[in-house]
Amino acid sequence: MKKTDISTIYKNKDLLGKNLSACGWIKSLRSSKNIGFIDLSDGTSCKTLQVIFKDKLENFDKICHLNISSSVSVTGVLVETPLAKQPFELLAQTITVNGESTPDYPLQKKRHSLNYLRTMSHLRCRTNTFSSVFRIRSVASYGIHKFLQNEGFNYIHTPIITESDAEGAGEVFSVTTLNFNDIPKTPEGEVDFSEDFFGKHAMLTVSGQLQAECMAMALSKVYTFGPTFRAENSNTQRHSAEFWMLEPEIAFANLNDVIELSSRLIKYVINFTLESCKYDLEFLNKTYDEELISRLEKTIDEDFKIITYTEAIDLLLKSGHNFEYEIEWGKDLQTEHEKYLSQVVFKNPIFVIDYPKEIKAFYMRQNDDGKTVAATDMLFPSIGEMIGGSQREERIDVLTNRIKELKLKEENYWRYLDLRRYGTIVHSGFGLGFERLIMYLTSLTNIRDVIPFPRTVKNAEF
Repeated sequence: MKKTDISTIYKNKDLLGKNLSACGWIKSLRSSKNIGFIDLSDGTSCKTLQVIFKDKLENFDKICHLNISSSVSVTGVLVETPLAKQPFELLAQTITVNGESTPDYPLQKKRHSLNYLRTMSHLRCRTNTFSSVFRIRSVASYGIHKFLQNEGFNYIHTPIITESDAEGAGEVFSVTTLNFNDIPKTPEGEVDFSEDFFGKHAMLTVSGQLQAECMAMALSKVYTFGPTFRAENSNTQRHSAEFWMLEPEIAFANLNDVIELSSRLIKYVINFTLESCKYDLEFLNKTYDEELISRLEKTIDEDFKIITYTEAIDLLLKSGHNFEYEIEWGKDLQTEHEKYLSQVVFKNPIFVIDYPKEIKAFYMRQNDDGKTVAATDMLFPSIGEMIGGSQREERIDVLTNRIKELKLKEENYWRYLDLRRYGTIVHSGFGLGFERLIMYLTSLTNIRDVIPFPRTVKNAEF
C-alpha cells in the first residue's frame, strides 16, 4: 500500500474511515498490558499522527519496547476522535519496524535549548522547532521563485567561482589548487597566480550582481538566487560565511521601480508562507513569539514608509536614545540605528533612500545634488537591513569618473563599461538576504538557526 503523508491526512477529511499506510519516526510511545500509543512524525507537518496498537499485533511486545526516533511503517484504519485532543487516530493493523533507535538518542522528549541543538545539526532538524523552520524556508524559497516567474523574470545561474569581488562587498574566500607547501612566487614576492588552475586569483562569489546586470541587458528582467560567501571574521547573530541571496536586475527601471517590486515581493512571500505553513507558524507563535503572526499580517496590510537618509539621521539625532555608535551625516547606519527606525519609530519595515555616495558602491547612480546616490536599504524590525538596492549608473562618463575618483583600475571594469558603451539604459536591482527573511518569518534571532548546516568562524561541520 502506498504511504500517505501526515500533512495530507490533515488536509483530506475524505481519508476518515479508510485504510491507509503511514511511515515515520516515533516522537513518543507509551503502552500498557494490552494497548499502546505512538506519536508518529514523518516531517511533512509539525503535526503528529497518533497511532493506536493493541496486543492483537504479532509483534506487540517488540513495538512496546521501541525507543524514541525508531522508524516504523503502519497500516490501519483512520478513525475520527472528536472528543480527544487529536482530530483522528490510526488504528494499527500492522506495524513494521524499519530501523530501531538506541536508548542514548540525544533528543529525548523534552525541550532543548537552541544552543544545545546547534551542537548537533545532523539531528536538530528532527525537532519541532527546526523542522518548522526548514519547511518555512522551503516554502519561502518557492514563493520567491513563484512571484518572480509570474512577473516575467528569467532565473539565471551566476558563477560561484569568480575573479570579481563585486567591489568590496566583503572579504573573500580564495579558490586555488596551488600547493600550500610550495607556493610559487613572483620576483616581487607575491603569490604567482599564473601557476594556479585559472591562471589568476579566483574566489568564491560575494555577489552575482555584475553578471546579472550583463544578462539583464539582454533579457530585461532576470534574477539570481543562490549561495554567496563572505570571509568576515564576525560572530554576530546576523552574519554567516555562507548564505543565500536573491538578486534581481531590471532593465528600463529606476529606483522607484526597485522599491515597488521589492515591496510587493516581500508582501507576497509573507502571505504565501502564512497560507502554506499555517501549523508551523502557529507552533512558532505559541513557542517563541506570540506576536509573530500578527506582526506578519501587519507587514502585509500596511504600506512601507520611505524616508531619505538625511531624514533618518535627523530622526535618530532627535530621538534622545543612547546609541552605542555615533550618529553623523556621512556615516553609515549601524544595525542598532536600523532597528530603532523600523522597530521603534515606524513599527514596520521602511525604505531609506539617497545615501551619501562616499559610503556606497561606485556603480550606484549619482543624484543631481552631487552628494548622494539613488540607493535604498529596506529595514525590518528586529532584523535591520533586509534588502539593499540601487539604480545603477548608466552614464559611462559619470561611471568612468567615479572609478577614477576611487582610484580603481579602469581596466578591471572594461566588461562593465561595455554595457554602457553598447546601448546603455536606465536599470536597477537589489539584493535580499534570504536568511534574514527567514529570521523575520520565524522570529528566531540567530542566523545559525535558519540555515540547516551553518558556516561560521571556526565552524564548517558536515
